[in-house]
Amino acid sequence: MYFSVDPKVFQQLPNAVFAVVIARGIDNAKPQADIQQLLAKNIQLGEAYFTDKNLKESPEIVPYREAFRTLGINPNKFKCSIEALLTRIAKQKGLPVINPAVDLGNAVSIKHFLPIGAHDLATINEGLEVRFSQPEDTFIPFGGTEFEVPDEEELLYVADHQIRTRRWTWRQSEVGKIMEQTTDILYPIDAFAGINAEKALAAANDLVTYLQQYFDCEAQFVFVDQKKPRFDF
Repeated sequence: MYFSVDPKVFQQLPNAVFAVVIARGIDNAKPQADIQQLLAKNIQLGEAYFTDKNLKESPEIVPYREAFRTLGINPNKFKCSIEALLTRIAKQKGLPVINPAVDLGNAVSIKHFLPIGAHDLATINEGLEVRFSQPEDTFIPFGGTEFEVPDEEELLYVADHQIRTRRWTWRQSEVGKIMEQTTDILYPIDAFAGINAEKALAAANDLVTYLQQYFDCEAQFVFVDQKKPRFDF
């Protein structure tokens, strides 16, 4: 299995980097009160940090909005996942408890102000790719049942022509979502060299530490960028 980023992506986003956390052997059906407490704590810190701030103009969000524009995506219509998440936090709407593995990813995402996805490895045959759309690609939106077709030259997370995230980090699919029975997960963390790559490494370290602490599972992370666009595992 592999994680890869198409070289064409770096032609448009040359400073894009990806810290990729891989966890195996998770018991995601067991309640984790400590993870819920960590999530609640980080939500409170996020609420305090963004009080009286214009989220769209914050240095944590601006690079993603600019990248969306570079990709031809309107960031006002399609918010990057971290902007959508932090907008909810800033409005003090909180987050629902979903399951331990997802809640942990959200907790680390909020702490470091970074988009963190989560993909069930059992639903991926060969690899997860970040690439532009192809005619065969299809998407089932989260909570939906009907297929959507992506735009031409739309940046995606995709496996086996099944889109896992549309518009790069906008909206995740019903296919590959993390369930109670999920045991093996790939968490991608999207960032930019020279801007927040160090934060992505810190977030990956935190996530690996928490995964090992709370789930007693195997966990590691790798760094994917223009120089090393593919990782086999």
